[in-house]
Amino acid sequence: MTFLLSFLLLTACGSGEQQDQQTEMKAETASTKQMESAEPNTLTKAEKEDGWKLLFDGESTEHWRGYNDEKFPEEGWEVKDGILTVLSSDGSVEGRGGDIVTKKKYEDFILKLEWRVSEGGNSGIFYAGIEQDGIPIYWSAPEMQVLDNANHPDANKGKNGNRQAGSLYDLIPAQPQNFTGHGKWQQVKIVVDGNHVEHWQNGEKVLEYDRWTPEWYEKIRNSKFADHPEFGDAKKGYIGLQDHGNKVDFRNIKLKEL
Repeated sequence: MTFLLSFLLLTACGSGEQQDQQTEMKAETASTKQMESAEPNTLTKAEKEDGWKLLFDGESTEHWRGYNDEKFPEEGWEVKDGILTVLSSDGSVEGRGGDIVTKKKYEDFILKLEWRVSEGGNSGIFYAGIEQDGIPIYWSAPEMQVLDNANHPDANKGKNGNRQAGSLYDLIPAQPQNFTGHGKWQQVKIVVDGNHVEHWQNGEKVLEYDRWTPEWYEKIRNSKFADHPEFGDAKKGYIGLQDHGNKVDFRNIKLKEL
């Protein structure tokens, strides 16, 4: 009898745990479907209540301007069909329209967006950037790499994949490397909270680091930024999107200040 009661209790507990797991999985699936079905460049009621703001609504560039410029570039960028696109030119880092930055500086925040790169394309997402005359933003701002890993030569440069998609460019590789290919939308999230920074790509945290530590400065000394003491030094700065001369699409750009 005792054995039978114990067996029944264990069976009941196991069944309860399975039901809880199934309930959690259904909730996660429903949440994922809700995210996937949401209209691009919009905020849900919950996001609005939680303090999220759109940096791109699918039509206007009101939150953006050219780097070291008061206006948005007249060429090199376009807004069409709800997508903000840097147009293809010669593939050089100067591009045609130049990099764009937010009109406002941000300190602690969560940034979410989606990007889609053309075959062999290259771009980047900058944060904590400052403006300097005659000096590009990438010499001051940490960069989350945007790249077609399979078809751009930069993917095989640097160290241990630290120039591939999602990486902190030339400093920390994205691991796991979960870029899904050119022509496909990639979902990213950047968290900047004090000195702590996280890169997320396609639902996974691919790297995290702390700024202004001995380890941070050591990484800089061993990178292409060694001769730029202003690199990564700003606590508050601009968010930027890079014109590297390749066609890259952006949408669903939203931010929550912490």
